[in-house]
Amino acid sequence: MGPARPWIVLGATAALLAVAMGAFAAHGLDARGDARAVSLVDKAARYQMVHAVGLILCGLLARAPADVGGRWVRAAGVAFGLGIVLFCGTLYTLALSDWPVAMAAPFGGTAFMVGWGLLAVGALRGGAGTAAGSAPTSDTNAPGSRR
Repeated sequence: MGPARPWIVLGATAALLAVAMGAFAAHGLDARGDARAVSLVDKAARYQMVHAVGLILCGLLARAPADVGGRWVRAAGVAFGLGIVLFCGTLYTLALSDWPVAMAAPFGGTAFMVGWGLLAVGALRGGAGTAAGSAPTSDTNAPGSRR
């Protein structure tokens, strides 16, 4: 498995679960009449979806031909994953149980912000390959190339 695939798989899985939790909020929790739980799950699902897309973006950047800030992009992926677990997980737990975990949410929100910052640094520091719009360099080992 290449360096990109885990981020894409994790992001797609997080997106799938975000849709499932959003549907649960709209159909399962709403039927119970618990407006607070519906609001918490809805908010968690929205944040989870946005950051699932961020994870997929990390995977796509890891596949880019130019080095787009490799370690910064990987660190952003880790931060997004931690944010999903800490922030969204806290909101889901608060909505569905009486377990007092609210203090974990700010750490998750901070992880989200750190992730976006790391992704920005990666974009600024990366790109050592060909610039957009420039002609690609020839590869004598490429299929169909003449030697």
